[in-house]
Amino acid sequence: MIISVEQLADKISDGSKIAVPADYAGIAMEATRALIRRRAKGLHIIGVPTSGLQSELLIGAGCVSIFESSALTLGEYNPAPRFSAAVKEGDVTLIDATCPAIHAALQASQKGAPFMPLRGIIGSDILKHHPDWKVINNPFSEDEDPVVAIPAIQPDVALFHAPIADRDGNVWIGRRRELVNMAQASKTAFVTVEEIREDSLLDDEELAAGTLPALYVGAIAHCPDGSWPLGFWQGNGEDADHLSDYVSRAKTEEGFQGYLNEHVLAGGRS
Repeated sequence: MIISVEQLADKISDGSKIAVPADYAGIAMEATRALIRRRAKGLHIIGVPTSGLQSELLIGAGCVSIFESSALTLGEYNPAPRFSAAVKEGDVTLIDATCPAIHAALQASQKGAPFMPLRGIIGSDILKHHPDWKVINNPFSEDEDPVVAIPAIQPDVALFHAPIADRDGNVWIGRRRELVNMAQASKTAFVTVEEIREDSLLDDEELAAGTLPALYVGAIAHCPDGSWPLGFWQGNGEDADHLSDYVSRAKTEEGFQGYLNEHVLAGGRS
C-alpha cells in the first residue's frame, strides 16, 4: 500500500509500540515529524538497539510514555536535551536494556518463541531492574549453567527509511539485516523510501537477496530525503549545521518549541 506520509502517521495509533532503528540504519524522520504534527500520544518506543534524534523529538513533543532501549544518543552532539529533561522530570518511563538483549527479544518474536536465552548480562546490575528477565539453568546441562531468559518483544510497528520500494510493496534494505529482524518481529512495518520502482525488486537477481518481501510491509510512503537531517546509509550525509542548531535551541523548552514550530509543525523540512 503506497500512501502519503501523513496517512502513514495516521495509521500509527496512540499507545502503539514502535520499533525504530539506530541512526546508522535508516531513520524515518519525515514520518516522525508527521507523528508529531498529528499529536501522537502514549507511544512506546523501542530503540533497536539504540535511538537518537527521532526519539529525542518525539519525547520532547510529548508523544512518548515509554522509552525502551540500550541508549538514546545524539553522538557527537550529545547530550540529548529534551530526553534528559524528560527523565529528570519523570515525564517518560525508561526500560533500560543492552544491545544484545534488545536484539534477542526481537529475535524471539521473529521466531515465534516466548523468550531467547542470553548469557552476557549475568552478574550485571541491569538484572536487578528487570524482574521480567529470568535467570534459569540450561535445561540441557546436568551441571549448574545459568542463562538469562529474555522475553519476546513484539512491536505493533517497525518504522524505518529505506532506499527503494516497488509497486508490489517489496522494500530493498541491502545489508541492513536488523531491519529484517525488526519487521519480522513486529505486527507490520511502515516504511518511507527514497524511490519507488515499477518493476518488482524480487525479479532482479542483484536486488532480491537484500529485499524485504511485501508480506511484512503494511504501508509505504514516498519521501525523498526522508531521513533528513540525519545521514542515510545509502545516500546523503547528515546536516551538521542543523543538528548543532537543534541542540543549542533545545536546551530550553522555549527554544525547543521554536524549533518545532519552524521545522516540524510548519509542515516538514524547512
